[in-house]
Amino acid sequence: MAKSAREAALTVLERCRRDQAFSDALLSNVMMASMLDEKDKALCSRLCYGVLQNMLLCDYYIDFYTDNSNKLEPKVRDILRISVYQILFMDKIPSHAAVSEGVDLCKKLGFSRASGLVNAVLRRIAANKDSLPEIPKSNTIQYLSIKYSTPLELVSLFTDEFGADFTEDMLRANNEPAPVVIQTNTLKITPEELAALLERRRIVFRPHAFLPGCFEIFGSGNISEIPEHKDGLFYVQDAAACLSVLAANPQPGFTVLDACAAPGGKSFAAAIMMKGKGTILSRDIHEKKLGRIREGAKRLGIEIINTGIMDASAPEASLTNSCDLVIADVPCSGLGVIRKKPDIRYKKISELSKLPEIQFSILSGLAPCVKPGGVLIYSTCTVLKRENSEVVDRFLSEHKEFSPEGFSFPSPIGNIADGRLNLYPHIHGTDGFFVCKLRKCNEN
Repeated sequence: MAKSAREAALTVLERCRRDQAFSDALLSNVMMASMLDEKDKALCSRLCYGVLQNMLLCDYYIDFYTDNSNKLEPKVRDILRISVYQILFMDKIPSHAAVSEGVDLCKKLGFSRASGLVNAVLRRIAANKDSLPEIPKSNTIQYLSIKYSTPLELVSLFTDEFGADFTEDMLRANNEPAPVVIQTNTLKITPEELAALLERRRIVFRPHAFLPGCFEIFGSGNISEIPEHKDGLFYVQDAAACLSVLAANPQPGFTVLDACAAPGGKSFAAAIMMKGKGTILSRDIHEKKLGRIREGAKRLGIEIINTGIMDASAPEASLTNSCDLVIADVPCSGLGVIRKKPDIRYKKISELSKLPEIQFSILSGLAPCVKPGGVLIYSTCTVLKRENSEVVDRFLSEHKEFSPEGFSFPSPIGNIADGRLNLYPHIHGTDGFFVCKLRKCNEN
């Protein structure tokens, strides 16, 4: 049954709240089932991600202007959140239209009894949008939590690790729009030729600040529908993830094991750097994810990728001492990609406590696969030391055959003498990311 963009967004937000579902796949499925056109898909996406990104701030104003707000039915609160987001953050939608749409949603979805309250609250917020109540600054963690819509527990974790000023800068960056980042497939085209094609299509883009062959795309809609994407002239990958492969410096003829490979970006980057010569073993524990790697490799014209199921913590014995490079992009909390996946911020911190042990077991399991003299890359898309440097420290204390190896990139990154790179969205303009390069000693 067809739905409006706002109804579809409400469905996604309700299921995220009720079922703790992640918005990415859910949003795509709901938009398809709702038979939205491209314009409404864009509105639906903006509403979903915008509300998730600013939910606690919207709730702060909803609670301020609502008597007995603790008695609001969850779905009515969701309707208010969508409407308040439009009033405060979407200049192209008149406030009166956002109020009217919110009231209409109440009536259409069986909450007519709440329509008067919704109308009153939204009108108050709209009337005061330029003079909204200030968030109290007496409690720094609470202030940051509300202002940047990040749960108290996560703000506290960040401030303990980074301090209040660093945390605020990072939280601010997490709530800013992130461009789509693409990497040129130099097996098929040069960066200059790709740039010319993008210009002809009037796609708004700019070369990445420090990564050659990488472009940031703005407002392009569905990137997979661009003909140059379908033709395999580029693939989507954040600069931070690409840097982890560049640090490894894979060469033509290498045997590479990408141990937690899905969705395949690092395998693609390695294959391109290797000029399509050598072998890349793209492994993942989930069979259904391997199809995406195969599809991507075919589109990009990469023939050296071999996919298969593998538990990275227990690789098959045949891989022992067989790989010039092993890439361990391990499962992590994902706290470095909040700006792209805003619902990650609502993960329960207690659920993340087991990750360092899993990460260590994967790194230890993969160590024997590296040839003497070969390289092991450990990477995550999180910013927490307990998942990054502390895992590496523990690994090095138990695996004396490995030692960190430095690498360098253009400014603003420069020389990484200790082989450990931490990237942050507010400093580098990339995802929050960690890369460590480890070299296995040659046998005597």
